[in-house]
Amino acid sequence: MAYGPMRLSLLTRWTALIVTLLVLGIVIALLLTHFLPSQPLLVLAGTLLCVLPMAIMTIRAQLQAMLSLFRALSGTVASYQDGDFGFSLRWPQNDELADLVAAHNALGDVLRKQRLDLVQRELLLDTMVQNTPVAMLLVAEGSAIVYANLAARQLLHHGRRLEGRHLADIVREAAPALAEALARRNDGLFTSGEGEQEEVYHLARRSFSLNGRKHELLLLRQLTLELRRQEVQTWKKVIRVISHELNNSLAPLASLAHSGAELVRRGQTERLPQILATIEERTRHLETFILGYARFAKLPAPRPAPCEWQPFLCSLASQAVFTLDGTPPTQSAVFDAAQMQQALLNLLKNALESGSKLQHIGLHVSQAHGQLRIEVRDRGPGMSGAVLENALVPFYSTKRSGTGLGLALAREIAEAHGGRITLANREGGGLAVMLILPLPEGN
Repeated sequence: MAYGPMRLSLLTRWTALIVTLLVLGIVIALLLTHFLPSQPLLVLAGTLLCVLPMAIMTIRAQLQAMLSLFRALSGTVASYQDGDFGFSLRWPQNDELADLVAAHNALGDVLRKQRLDLVQRELLLDTMVQNTPVAMLLVAEGSAIVYANLAARQLLHHGRRLEGRHLADIVREAAPALAEALARRNDGLFTSGEGEQEEVYHLARRSFSLNGRKHELLLLRQLTLELRRQEVQTWKKVIRVISHELNNSLAPLASLAHSGAELVRRGQTERLPQILATIEERTRHLETFILGYARFAKLPAPRPAPCEWQPFLCSLASQAVFTLDGTPPTQSAVFDAAQMQQALLNLLKNALESGSKLQHIGLHVSQAHGQLRIEVRDRGPGMSGAVLENALVPFYSTKRSGTGLGLALAREIAEAHGGRITLANREGGGLAVMLILPLPEGN
């Protein structure tokens, strides 16, 4: 069994040293008294001359080692402050200073391990940031570019470094669409190029403070490929829906036409009116279905104009049943009245088809915080979470005969006016669909 060196505390060591020096002084004094019995002053002087140099050298040697240790501790602390954790210390004695050195070395090991982990995380983060397809620019106050990843350099500066350049200089060299997007001071989409070279980007910007200075992070994400994939998927879905509807209508029409021809050949014409009426009904349904898609695909740009609420709501009430909740604003609205009426008719039709009672279908109009809010309310079953997520997607419908274009068309109209549409289940049951439009300046 191995044993370490015997532990002696600093107090024990220094006490032993002082006692040793005292005993040595007493022994020397006794010897001098034996040889010089009648000379006490010479005995005292001889004792001091013998003991004091030995005491000074012994204490100095002990203190010198401790002072060297303290200087070494101070030096390693300064190294830690500079980020250098490669130092360790050694103390030969087994005392409290040895415990201090061991704790100091353990602290260095912990800091070294943390620094290594931090460097590895920074390396991983830098690798991810450099290889992400999203162009990232960190801009300090005054438009100086502090950091730019590889995608940003390739997109804005032909792969060359951007750090140290000014954002204004880079923007002047880039596409005008980027300059316009940055001038808007908010997130949004913009398109660069024309024809086959057209590219769609999303610009996001976030401001924060770093080391007491204001910084802005710009994120440029290319959406062209993603939008094209979504466009292909949408077209596939449109083709499937149209093919399904055409097959569901054309197959019965062919069968009815064949049956009518057989009846004419046999001279049994009494059922012809019923067959022709069914053919007409299916044909009109198919026409309505195709026109719905055509209206969505060919929605013209809105032509906003001042519109008084009273005649607008009266015209809407002549085409759909609803209850006006509250009093509409006294100021006239500014929107494309025909398109807005079309959007609200779709929403009111959906409210009626939800199974809500007529007296529970309401329309509420209000103005607040620079926004116009038009809300259609019902007391139907509402929507599940999955349906709420997909309700605004074109061609998505939970109805067997639905086209999935009503809410999508309302959304298209709202966004064309610079607004948006929201859906939410109501407390007590039902759904609330709100069109939120920006108010013109001055309202």
